[in-house]
Amino acid sequence: MSNPPIIFGTDGWRGRIADNYTYEAVRRCAHGFARYLGVVEGDAKPVIVGYDKRFASESFAAVAAEVLAGHGFQVLLTDGPAPTPAISYAVVHHGAAGAVNITASHNPSTDNGFKVRDRHGGAVDPMGLKQIEAEIPNDDQDIPRLPIEQALSKDKIVRFDPAPAYIEQIQRLIDLEPLRSAGIVVLVDSMWGNGGGWFTSLLKGGKTKVIEIHNQRNPLFPEMKRPEPIPPNIDVGLAATTEYNADVLLVTDGDADRVGMGDENGVFIDQLRVFGLLAYYFLEARGERGPIVKTLSTTSMLNKLGEQYKVPVYETGVGFKFVAPKMLEVDALIGGEESGGYAFRGHVPERDGILAGLYLLDMMVRLNRKPSKLVELLFEKVGAHYYKRIDSPLPPVKRSIIEEQILAAKSQSIGGLAVTELNTLDGFKFTLEDGGWLLIRFSGTEPIVRVYCETTQLDRVDPILQDGLSIVGIQ
Repeated sequence: MSNPPIIFGTDGWRGRIADNYTYEAVRRCAHGFARYLGVVEGDAKPVIVGYDKRFASESFAAVAAEVLAGHGFQVLLTDGPAPTPAISYAVVHHGAAGAVNITASHNPSTDNGFKVRDRHGGAVDPMGLKQIEAEIPNDDQDIPRLPIEQALSKDKIVRFDPAPAYIEQIQRLIDLEPLRSAGIVVLVDSMWGNGGGWFTSLLKGGKTKVIEIHNQRNPLFPEMKRPEPIPPNIDVGLAATTEYNADVLLVTDGDADRVGMGDENGVFIDQLRVFGLLAYYFLEARGERGPIVKTLSTTSMLNKLGEQYKVPVYETGVGFKFVAPKMLEVDALIGGEESGGYAFRGHVPERDGILAGLYLLDMMVRLNRKPSKLVELLFEKVGAHYYKRIDSPLPPVKRSIIEEQILAAKSQSIGGLAVTELNTLDGFKFTLEDGGWLLIRFSGTEPIVRVYCETTQLDRVDPILQDGLSIVGIQ
């Protein structure tokens, strides 16, 4: 019987372990990627393969490596779980054709995934993903593969540590010594994932103290619903911030490409505000200039900063498969999305939760302000902004029905505010008369619908969201 087709979503392909995410499925994906790389890059360059700390990720990575080796590529296989940004940087450092990363990022513990990266270390663009999908066979019967022990003996698969090169890159991008000597207390929640130990290692040797929680491998992700750096998953970390009298909470997701933040009072700083802070840090604290690339699901504070500092702001669809190519095209200063993933000029066009966290610490030290005061400083520039998101289960078969329902509603007012524009680039984004917005979007990685809003009026947040849920048919 033929297997269902594998479709790459917002960031690679994800599935449920032992259901549709199997060794066979990973072989099929690896075959499609190998065929794609053979056309766009040839087989003379190596391919990086890395993985996270989820159940059996190292075994799935070995399966992918066997297929790539079977296609004639030399495979550089990480010698342990590695942060996604370290895997992405390894592509550039080793002059590789691309990378496979076995991770489901922030998904529940039942899932795993298959991410692909291009020669820049960034997400493959949408056209490239379609080419990969077209090369994925219905089964793995005729897929070439070289057993890993045989491949290791022939150096067709070589195990390597991506950390040293990645650390050198970080040290080129940011001076760590002021952070080490600042004497601040940093609480780090690595959500049982690949970020464990990194901040401790990078910041050791000075007055600054790093305290870590959830820094061991545990594929069940206890004390959280999933390793996604937003409430309620970070509630334990927020409580621990005040318990340890920490100055800041930094949270990295399962594969450490995203960052979350809590202030010194144990209050969550949402990911839109973090994006605004990072942009302000580069524009004001560091005095740098360059374009900003943002997905349509993230903050309009960036547009206001762009106007004030006279830098262009480009908006894309959701996902780094759109952000990364645009960053390369315009040589962006910073790029990011609503999920808490941010990328930076001079680095790979890929989300980096570790580097983003270090930049946030550097902002605290340079401006001599704790996180809550940094937010106040940002709001002095752009005004207060309030954000909230609600995720609801939605079977994929219902998507087309809901889309028709949204368009048929022809909403003229949402949350008591007039609708001034409808953008259907990626979902349905309603711009409101106060400059705020409502976005209804179907996840590209999970069977859920997301309803988001941002507004300058706190009392409008819940009415806007409730109207959005009503449009979708959720009460």
